[in-house]
Amino acid sequence: MMLDLESVRLFVLTAEYGSLTRAAEAAGTVQPVVSQRIKGLEQMLGRRLLDRTPRFVRLTEHGSIFLERARVLLAAHDAALAEDDVDPRRIALGVSDHVLGASFDTALRHIRTALPPRAFLTVKLGQSQAIREHFDKGDIDLAIIRRDAGASDGEVLGEDPLEWRVPPGWVMPQGPVPLVTLPPPCGVRAVALKALDRADIPWDEAFIGGSCLALMAAVRAGLGVAPLGRIVGAHQHDLGLATGLPSLPSSQIVMLARTPDHCLAGIARALAASVREMLS
Repeated sequence: MMLDLESVRLFVLTAEYGSLTRAAEAAGTVQPVVSQRIKGLEQMLGRRLLDRTPRFVRLTEHGSIFLERARVLLAAHDAALAEDDVDPRRIALGVSDHVLGASFDTALRHIRTALPPRAFLTVKLGQSQAIREHFDKGDIDLAIIRRDAGASDGEVLGEDPLEWRVPPGWVMPQGPVPLVTLPPPCGVRAVALKALDRADIPWDEAFIGGSCLALMAAVRAGLGVAPLGRIVGAHQHDLGLATGLPSLPSSQIVMLARTPDHCLAGIARALAASVREMLS
């Protein structure tokens, strides 16, 4: 019996993303092909690897056991094809801090499945405007940014609504709204201040942080209210509806990519599928 490596790879992608659709996007194919290849793999192994419903895909007990073996098999295959005398491949990635925040590890795990042997990843984190400038200058190959208006280039991966985030049980103090934000020229900060000013709601700066990880720490500490997207602020409460704070608009989450070869195209697909899954 000879395992089909492409079917094994599609199974691993499905396990990583928890979705046949996202696995297909990452592999550059379509969902029915992924489903068919995995069914063929299950028939060859004589055991069911995945539980499938219209809403989720989950590993069976046999699937969990086979997943580790599949990863070892694919790693050995890729290592056998690697050329020792080839210089390591550098992949440069830029990500807006207001897109992924603490969920960045999920995207990195998915990108890892597409990295070629001996590749290394360099990452720039920052505000969307700065990441966009790095991409335009050619400093990075792939960029994920928030976009509220203006340019129409890039691939739109989805919409991420902003919400007013606070920890559970937090009570709004009397007086101006205590804000937790990144410093100017942060686009999210500008949108939030504009919404408060239009609603004639006074505000004060309670905390200015250098990253969304810092903002989340300030929110958990109860220092104030932070305007955050759903991915970044997923584990905190939305204060807006309960307090009369103005609603905030959604932003487009956009991928900018230069994919001159198969390697970068595969990494771009993996990154796009990861972000789409988090937005869904």
